[in-house]
Amino acid sequence: MKYPIGIQTFETIREDGYVYVDKTALVYRLAHEGQVYFLSRPRRFGKSLLLSTLKSYFLGQKELFKGLAIEQLEQEWAEYPVFHLSFGTGRFQNPDELERSLWDFIGNMEDIYGRKPNASTMANRFRSVIESAHEKTGRKVVVLIDEYDKPILDVLDSGEVIRTPEGTVKKLEDHHRELLKGFYGVFKDADPHLRFVFLTGVTKFSQVSVFSGFNQAKDISMDSRYEALCGITKEELLTVFDGPIRELAEDLGQTFDETVEQLKAQYDGYHFSVRMTDIFNPFSILNCLDSMRMDNYWFASGTPTYLVRLLAHCEENINELVGKYYEAQMFVDYKADVEKPLPMIYQSGYLTIKDYDREMNEYLLDFPNREVRSGFVRALSDNYFKSSTLPATNFGSDIARLLRKGETEAFILRMKSLLASVSHRLLRKGMPFECERHFHAAFYLILQMVGSYTHYIEKETSEGNIDCVVECPDYIYVMEFKLDRSGKEALAQIHTKGYYKPYLSDARPVILVGINFSSATGTIEDYEISLCEKA
Repeated sequence: MKYPIGIQTFETIREDGYVYVDKTALVYRLAHEGQVYFLSRPRRFGKSLLLSTLKSYFLGQKELFKGLAIEQLEQEWAEYPVFHLSFGTGRFQNPDELERSLWDFIGNMEDIYGRKPNASTMANRFRSVIESAHEKTGRKVVVLIDEYDKPILDVLDSGEVIRTPEGTVKKLEDHHRELLKGFYGVFKDADPHLRFVFLTGVTKFSQVSVFSGFNQAKDISMDSRYEALCGITKEELLTVFDGPIRELAEDLGQTFDETVEQLKAQYDGYHFSVRMTDIFNPFSILNCLDSMRMDNYWFASGTPTYLVRLLAHCEENINELVGKYYEAQMFVDYKADVEKPLPMIYQSGYLTIKDYDREMNEYLLDFPNREVRSGFVRALSDNYFKSSTLPATNFGSDIARLLRKGETEAFILRMKSLLASVSHRLLRKGMPFECERHFHAAFYLILQMVGSYTHYIEKETSEGNIDCVVECPDYIYVMEFKLDRSGKEALAQIHTKGYYKPYLSDARPVILVGINFSSATGTIEDYEISLCEKA
């Protein structure tokens, strides 16, 4: 089986015999039930391939769709003029890149459909070439724009500025927004000449419109009818990739069902509507089956710079964001907001819907799968603990090894060293509440790095919340944290509250750990360790 890794052109996939998961029934539905659409999906989720498929369809390339669902649905196969623009490969930190890209695109279309001599400005020339295409072909124009918001996201909150011809200083972000506003604003006047418009991206920019009065596109990002438009469902996985999965199972020395469950845990878990259909990451699945190895392919392919900048503004730690319900409206009117990055984190694919409360109209957000959790936490950890002499990931494996062996004191000393490496910019010493949040966040990141062991932060019991529980194959750790108090006091609370009681019937030794953090030094000050006595 040939896997189209790095190939985003529908024509190439079909002509060269690469595997293709058939989405053409949904393509037909899109084309016949609406006119102007917007779709948000995480990067490397098949958005570019979708636009390429739409392009081939509207060009009437019937031969490419032989054997696919749409072959039985479409009877006309008309050829339309298609304007296809992708911002995916542009580097828009360069002040001239966006304007040059737009002029090149318009010029290419004029080479095909002609330029009207009275059109001079960018907006006028774009509008006139759309009209010319309609007049020349007798058919309305199809416009497909991939990653329409990337020119803004590339410079979002970057602080980059340009000097205008008038000598004034302007944010590059605002400059790009004005250019796009003028460009997309053409759609309003050109509406009589447009057959179909489809835009992909991350944000809607609902509060700062770049569409200048143009009828807002129908956002199908969370529409249950189109939730599987990009990505791979479990049914598609088992139908299309049955053979490769069996080969992978054999290679791993597992059963077919065990391998499917492992693939699900590693790459599944995305949900894009209240229907909660499980969607696998297509980029990771294809890479996994091609290389016959489960790895973190999607996260290794890069983290958007805008997301890093957004997270820098976030007042909540990642442990305070996940596993919580949020109003559904947040994901309807989402925008690129540096002060409220949560919807952007979701749209970027680092968090996903895990449950929907219909009565409260709220979504539960969490990491979609093991790959994303691991990659995201490692990226945060490397930034959080970046002054350390070793990568944070090295500490994660060391800590896991110490916990597995029951070497509690060595574990605490390693934690002390790791906490001491945190940049002073991230720790507000002398502010007790912020220090306490910092220590909880640091422990969360560290335990996430440990990975395979079951762990709980703020685990509820009848007597109160246990700060931390870690369950290893041979040991259980019950931990209580104090700030500017003492390890002895923390250990006493474990005994007083009976935090160990739920584990008395467990055959594994239960190790009780009381830890005191210092707001002055930013790390562990002292600790107490005790082995729980079982009757």
